Amino acid sequence: MQVPFVDLKSQYLSIKADIDNAISRVIEETAFIGGHYVEEFEKSFAELYGVKHCIAVGNGTDSIYVIMKMLGIGPGDEVITVANSWISSSETITQTGARVVFVDIDPIHYTIDEAQLASKITARTKAILPVHLQGQMCEMDKIMSIAQEHNLYVIEDCAQSHFSEYKGKRAGTIGIAGSFSFYPGKNLGAYGDAGCIITNDSDLALRCKMFARHGALKKHQHEMEGINSRLDGLQASILSAKLPYILEWTEKRRQNAKAYSEALQNVGGVIIPTEREHTKHTYHLYVIRSKQRDELQRFLHEKGVETAVHYPTALPNMACYKYLGHTKDDFPIASQYQDEILSLPMYAELTSEQIEYAAQCIMEFVQVYA
Repeated sequence: MQVPFVDLKSQYLSIKADIDNAISRVIEETAFIGGHYVEEFEKSFAELYGVKHCIAVGNGTDSIYVIMKMLGIGPGDEVITVANSWISSSETITQTGARVVFVDIDPIHYTIDEAQLASKITARTKAILPVHLQGQMCEMDKIMSIAQEHNLYVIEDCAQSHFSEYKGKRAGTIGIAGSFSFYPGKNLGAYGDAGCIITNDSDLALRCKMFARHGALKKHQHEMEGINSRLDGLQASILSAKLPYILEWTEKRRQNAKAYSEALQNVGGVIIPTEREHTKHTYHLYVIRSKQRDELQRFLHEKGVETAVHYPTALPNMACYKYLGHTKDDFPIASQYQDEILSLPMYAELTSEQIEYAAQCIMEFVQVYA
């Protein structure tokens, strides 16, 4: 049996008429940049998500950068983020001129270890950027309490946590703003690069929209120097076509995660995800851990089960951050887990037979090689 890591074609075929109609309308109207398709998506996403403002941008990386720039973060500032994430979470901090400060991960939930936050705060700290990695929300009450005590912004990186919840509040609605990626493989994915910003702060929303459109709300009337980060009409129409299905797809992901966990909970040497209390994990990724990760990955590949590693090198351990002078001992959990984590196939269209087969292959590996 073949079990692809992601099967975007199956998702397309399940709503083919909706997608084809959405694309054809944009082409017929030549509504390629800006216009009502982008505005319709922004309005629909904001309404479904329960926020005042959604600002569509070119990608998730831009969304983080735009938020920080419009909060006035720049040279001389520090922004705290997690040691295990995609580099967008940290490189955007540096791009503003600020200095990135890393914090190790929680050993149980793999998100930022909020217990270490206070020790990283200095007089230069301007914001905390928690990453709701894999669909698992961070411990936001503690993070917000620390931020309020020190008068810091909290910017939520929600690239992997569309519609995740913490105590009934959705990812991106607790801090000053939330950053989203709609990269094709995300829970809600476009057919190219795409992203957005959500916020309930009307002034921040206005400034983010302006900055992402060359510093102008109306063409040729530039109130600041900005950047060019626009969601195009084709991607907006595709996202709008998918949006009515996202909550159903989210529940299917959760059901698939439950099936994996039930099958693997007693398999020796394999550690399954732990869902934080009072949260709704949306399982952009289903990540297990194994001391024999590389051997297990090769074995699964030979069996037709495709996997991935998110991420093979913790951010502080990368060559691009050598100038910070860190060693692996500074981030012991992230440094250990980078060699153990393995992402299994996870998407709404995954069948029970595929999950059972993948689990059986893992059990076979453990019996033969462990």
